[in-house]
Amino acid sequence: MSCGCDVKTPEENLKKRPNEIKVEIDERGAFQRQPNRFRTPFGNGPDDLKAESGRYRLFWAKGCHWSNRSSIVRELLGLENAVSINLVGRSPENSAYGWECVYDKDRRDPVLGVQFLSELYYRTDPSYTGRCTVPALVDVTTGKVVNNDYNRLTNYLEAAFRPFQKPDAPDIYPVPLRKNIDELNDWLFPHVNNATYRMMFAQSVTAYNEAFDDFYDSLDLLEKRLEDKRFLFGDYVTDSDVRLFVTLARFDTHYYRNIGPIKHRIVDYKNLWEYARDLYVIPAFRNNTYLKDIASAGTHKEKLTDGSNFIDFNTRFADQIDYDAVWSVPQNRSRLSRTPGEKFLHY
Repeated sequence: MSCGCDVKTPEENLKKRPNEIKVEIDERGAFQRQPNRFRTPFGNGPDDLKAESGRYRLFWAKGCHWSNRSSIVRELLGLENAVSINLVGRSPENSAYGWECVYDKDRRDPVLGVQFLSELYYRTDPSYTGRCTVPALVDVTTGKVVNNDYNRLTNYLEAAFRPFQKPDAPDIYPVPLRKNIDELNDWLFPHVNNATYRMMFAQSVTAYNEAFDDFYDSLDLLEKRLEDKRFLFGDYVTDSDVRLFVTLARFDTHYYRNIGPIKHRIVDYKNLWEYARDLYVIPAFRNNTYLKDIASAGTHKEKLTDGSNFIDFNTRFADQIDYDAVWSVPQNRSRLSRTPGEKFLHY
């Protein structure tokens, strides 16, 4: 998506973004996601990162559910003043260079002065050869990426950044449940969150079918789990709900276009669909879930006027659909809760 400002071309020495299909496919034709490069944890150890208000800047993108987790949790916990943010995107003319500051004046991050996220990656590690991914947490005092571990970043915001959360912040990573939450998150990653990408990037029918069965079998298990639970762990929203939500929010709106045959839509799962809407109406979820932008990503609007015969559904209709209204249809999930008027556990 372009910001509408003058086109800025990349520096001559900037590396182009690696292609997943070329570098992250194994001998079986299965997608093997690259490991996260910057995984130093936040904590009290001598080599750990230290949580400080105003020191870190979070880069995320509307279409990327891995980074959407962190943006939701940041607002949910009231960390807006503690952790600054930059929403990045891709422009048609510079897409080969990855995430770009397309929404900023002159396409330059106003704090760090860069045009592309990759500039920060290469500043941190000049020998880096992987994809420059979001979320990326950057130390504004050094201009270097300190953590891009989407699997743990929300947990750091929930635990290490507790002193900087708003007074009434919810506890979505409660200590008594952390082991269970971590175990469920470890299951969600391959079977749900990454299974969609395993289908999209698969280069063999065998690998595709494995991911297909994995994903839909897992949705069946989650549909059953949510039959008598308002949220994944009962009455209150936890970190695991954020992780499941970001995948559900993208499946019917965007993922389906690249996945192939669809066994079921999310709206065909009564419990999952009502559960997703129950989460969506929470302001931090709604404010950070750009459904129309997600649906419009990768559309080819130029085909609407150039005489092309075949135009995909989203290109034709995304602008005509009120996604917010669809996702705001009332549901009655509160009937499953002992505290129907409260979705969060508080400290």
